[in-house]
Amino acid sequence: MAELTIDRLKDILRISAGEDESEQLAGEIGETTFGELGYDSLALLETAALIKREYGVDITDDIEHLTTPQALTDFVNAKSAA
Repeated sequence: MAELTIDRLKDILRISAGEDESEQLAGEIGETTFGELGYDSLALLETAALIKREYGVDITDDIEHLTTPQALTDFVNAKSAA
């Protein structure tokens, strides 16, 4: 299975929030919290649903603890490798 990258996560975040392009997602965002990026719990639940469909990893119960894009991608990649 393909690894979830920060760039792919940026695409998923844009899709889940209904944004075409977002300046908030420009540059290095790995350690920026989702709150600082402007993503609320609803957008993150949609992100979790898209990740489950694409990567087969259910992060719905863990999403509140995955506060940065890097934490989320590391978690998904570890779960999909197991």
